[in-house]
Amino acid sequence: QVRLVESGGGLVQAGDSLRLSCAASGRTFSSYAMGWFRQAPGKERERVAAISWNGGNTYYADSVKGRFTISRDNAKNTVYLQMNTLKSEDTAVYYCAGKGLVGGSPNDWDYWGQGTQVTVSS
Repeated sequence: QVRLVESGGGLVQAGDSLRLSCAASGRTFSSYAMGWFRQAPGKERERVAAISWNGGNTYYADSVKGRFTISRDNAKNTVYLQMNTLKSEDTAVYYCAGKGLVGGSPNDWDYWGQGTQVTVSS
């Protein structure tokens, strides 16, 4: 069983930056893709970014391209989401996902964290 724990969320102002982290348990972290999703109130969970097992392939939603960067450190079993130039529309609960399809929908992912709230005030 894989456990994913997100951290780094918070309340920031528009234009600020945040870095989310997702720590994974288990020895197989380095063998599968990792992703970030988000869900705003009243909306469906949506793709944000994803990265392949070795970092060679990444995916970004159009809404975050050029502002967000996903990365991973397999030695630390951790994946990161650096979020710059945050906008009010980025406000959501951000979820870490593991073992899935880079660029895939939420149904394509096996493991989920419990989420961390990101609130961007305008």
